[in-house]
Amino acid sequence: MHSKESSVQYKFIARSRQDTARLAAALAEVVTPGTVIALDGDLGAGKTTFSKAFAKHLGVHGVVNSPTFTLIKEYEGRMPFYHMDVYRISLEEAEELGLDEYFYGEGVSLVEWASIIPELLPEAHLQLFIEVTGPEERQIRIIGYGEPYETWCRNLKENGVLSNE
Repeated sequence: MHSKESSVQYKFIARSRQDTARLAAALAEVVTPGTVIALDGDLGAGKTTFSKAFAKHLGVHGVVNSPTFTLIKEYEGRMPFYHMDVYRISLEEAEELGLDEYFYGEGVSLVEWASIIPELLPEAHLQLFIEVTGPEERQIRIIGYGEPYETWCRNLKENGVLSNE
Protein backbone atom coordinates (compact mmCIF):
# COMPACT_ATOMS: atom_id res chain seq x y z
CA MET A 1 0.00 0.00 0.00
CA HIS A 2 1.69 3.20 1.16
CA SER A 3 5.30 3.48 2.20
CA LYS A 4 4.59 5.92 5.00
CA GLU A 5 8.20 5.85 6.17
CA SER A 6 9.48 7.32 2.91
CA SER A 7 6.96 10.17 2.78
CA VAL A 8 7.90 13.44 4.44
CA GLN A 9 5.45 14.88 6.93
CA TYR A 10 4.78 18.59 6.94
CA LYS A 11 2.79 20.71 9.30
CA PHE A 12 0.68 23.82 9.15
CA ILE A 13 -0.28 25.77 12.26
CA ALA A 14 -3.70 27.40 11.99
CA ARG A 15 -4.37 30.00 14.65
CA SER A 16 -7.85 30.73 13.27
CA ARG A 17 -10.44 29.58 10.73
CA GLN A 18 -8.92 32.14 8.34
CA ASP A 19 -5.57 30.34 8.55
CA THR A 20 -7.28 27.04 7.76
CA ALA A 21 -8.95 28.74 4.79
CA ARG A 22 -5.54 30.02 3.65
CA LEU A 23 -4.17 26.47 3.53
CA ALA A 24 -7.30 25.28 1.71
CA ALA A 25 -6.85 28.08 -0.83
CA ALA A 26 -3.19 27.20 -1.40
CA LEU A 27 -4.13 23.59 -2.09
CA ALA A 28 -7.11 24.50 -4.28
CA GLU A 29 -4.74 26.48 -6.51
CA VAL A 30 -2.62 23.43 -7.38
CA VAL A 31 -5.12 20.57 -7.65
CA THR A 32 -5.77 18.84 -10.96
CA PRO A 33 -8.43 16.38 -12.16
CA GLY A 34 -8.04 13.09 -10.30
CA THR A 35 -6.74 14.72 -7.11
CA VAL A 36 -7.63 12.78 -3.94
CA ILE A 37 -7.42 14.47 -0.55
CA ALA A 38 -7.86 12.26 2.52
CA LEU A 39 -9.00 14.36 5.49
CA ASP A 40 -9.03 13.13 9.07
CA GLY A 41 -9.45 14.60 12.54
CA ASP A 42 -11.65 14.28 15.59
CA LEU A 43 -15.26 15.49 15.60
CA GLY A 44 -15.18 19.28 15.60
CA ALA A 45 -11.54 19.48 14.50
CA GLY A 46 -12.38 21.51 11.39
CA LYS A 47 -12.74 19.04 8.53
CA THR A 48 -15.89 20.71 7.21
CA THR A 49 -14.38 24.18 7.73
CA PHE A 50 -11.45 23.11 5.58
CA SER A 51 -13.77 21.51 3.00
CA LYS A 52 -15.95 24.63 2.68
CA ALA A 53 -12.92 26.89 2.18
CA PHE A 54 -11.39 24.45 -0.30
CA ALA A 55 -14.64 24.33 -2.32
CA LYS A 56 -14.92 28.13 -2.32
CA HIS A 57 -11.38 28.49 -3.70
CA LEU A 58 -12.14 25.78 -6.27
CA GLY A 59 -14.90 28.06 -7.57
CA VAL A 60 -17.88 26.25 -6.08
CA HIS A 61 -20.82 28.59 -5.52
CA GLY A 62 -23.55 27.95 -2.99
CA VAL A 63 -23.64 26.13 0.30
CA VAL A 64 -21.16 23.34 0.95
CA ASN A 65 -21.86 21.26 4.03
CA SER A 66 -20.79 17.92 5.39
CA PRO A 67 -22.23 15.01 3.40
CA THR A 68 -22.59 12.93 6.58
CA PHE A 69 -25.92 11.37 5.65
CA THR A 70 -25.69 11.53 1.85
CA LEU A 71 -22.10 10.17 1.78
CA ILE A 72 -21.14 11.96 -1.46
CA LYS A 73 -22.08 15.43 -2.65
CA GLU A 74 -21.07 16.65 -6.09
CA TYR A 75 -20.44 20.32 -6.85
CA GLU A 76 -19.36 22.23 -9.94
CA GLY A 77 -16.48 24.67 -9.79
CA ARG A 78 -13.33 25.10 -11.86
CA MET A 79 -13.58 21.31 -12.03
CA PRO A 80 -16.03 18.90 -10.38
CA PHE A 81 -15.68 18.67 -6.59
CA TYR A 82 -16.66 15.39 -4.90
CA HIS A 83 -17.09 15.86 -1.16
CA MET A 84 -17.33 12.54 0.67
CA ASP A 85 -17.94 11.57 4.27
CA VAL A 86 -17.38 7.88 5.00
CA TYR A 87 -17.79 8.11 8.81
CA ARG A 88 -21.06 6.18 8.91
CA ILE A 89 -20.29 3.35 6.50
CA SER A 90 -18.33 0.13 6.63
CA LEU A 91 -15.43 -0.72 4.35
CA GLU A 92 -17.70 -3.17 2.53
CA GLU A 93 -20.35 -0.50 1.95
CA ALA A 94 -17.68 1.93 0.77
CA GLU A 95 -16.42 -0.65 -1.75
CA GLU A 96 -19.95 -0.88 -3.19
CA LEU A 97 -20.11 2.89 -3.79
CA GLY A 98 -17.68 2.72 -6.71
CA LEU A 99 -15.36 5.39 -5.31
CA ASP A 100 -12.77 4.62 -8.00
CA GLU A 101 -15.00 6.37 -10.53
CA TYR A 102 -14.64 9.54 -8.47
CA PHE A 103 -10.97 9.08 -7.53
CA TYR A 104 -9.86 8.56 -11.10
CA GLY A 105 -12.40 10.91 -12.67
CA GLU A 106 -12.32 14.49 -13.90
CA GLY A 107 -12.73 16.14 -10.54
CA VAL A 108 -11.23 16.52 -7.08
CA SER A 109 -12.25 14.06 -4.36
CA LEU A 110 -12.08 15.18 -0.75
CA VAL A 111 -12.77 12.32 1.67
CA GLU A 112 -13.61 13.13 5.29
CA TRP A 113 -12.79 10.28 7.73
CA ALA A 114 -10.60 8.69 5.06
CA SER A 115 -8.76 6.59 7.67
CA ILE A 116 -11.84 4.33 7.70
CA ILE A 117 -11.17 3.25 4.09
CA PRO A 118 -7.37 3.27 3.60
CA GLU A 119 -7.57 0.18 1.37
CA LEU A 120 -9.80 2.02 -1.09
CA LEU A 121 -7.70 5.17 -1.46
CA PRO A 122 -5.40 5.44 -4.46
CA GLU A 123 -1.76 4.84 -3.58
CA ALA A 124 -0.98 8.44 -4.60
CA HIS A 125 -3.01 10.94 -2.56
CA LEU A 126 -2.70 13.83 -0.12
CA GLN A 127 -3.33 13.06 3.56
CA LEU A 128 -4.33 15.78 6.05
CA PHE A 129 -4.76 15.18 9.80
CA ILE A 130 -6.34 18.07 11.70
CA GLU A 131 -5.61 18.17 15.43
CA VAL A 132 -7.23 20.59 17.89
CA THR A 133 -4.51 22.40 19.85
CA GLY A 134 -6.60 25.25 21.33
CA PRO A 135 -10.03 26.93 21.11
CA GLU A 136 -9.31 28.23 17.59
CA GLU A 137 -5.88 26.69 16.98
CA ARG A 138 -5.27 23.61 14.86
CA GLN A 139 -2.18 21.73 13.80
CA ILE A 140 -2.59 20.14 10.40
CA ARG A 141 -0.17 17.36 9.46
CA ILE A 142 0.18 16.87 5.72
CA ILE A 143 1.69 13.94 3.87
CA GLY A 144 1.96 13.68 0.10
CA TYR A 145 1.99 10.06 -1.07
CA GLY A 146 3.40 9.87 -4.58
CA GLU A 147 3.29 12.44 -7.33
CA PRO A 148 2.16 15.14 -7.75
CA TYR A 149 1.42 15.35 -4.02
CA GLU A 150 5.03 15.16 -2.80
CA THR A 151 5.98 18.00 -5.15
CA TRP A 152 3.03 20.12 -4.00
CA CYS A 153 4.11 19.70 -0.37
CA ARG A 154 7.73 20.61 -1.15
CA ASN A 155 6.59 23.69 -3.08
CA LEU A 156 4.28 24.79 -0.25
CA LYS A 157 7.19 24.41 2.18
CA GLU A 158 9.50 26.42 -0.10
CA ASN A 159 6.82 29.14 -0.28
CA GLY A 160 6.61 29.29 3.52
CA VAL A 161 3.12 27.80 3.80
CA LEU A 162 4.22 24.48 5.39
CA SER A 163 7.04 23.57 7.75
CA ASN A 164 8.66 20.22 8.43
CA GLU A 165 7.16 18.02 11.13
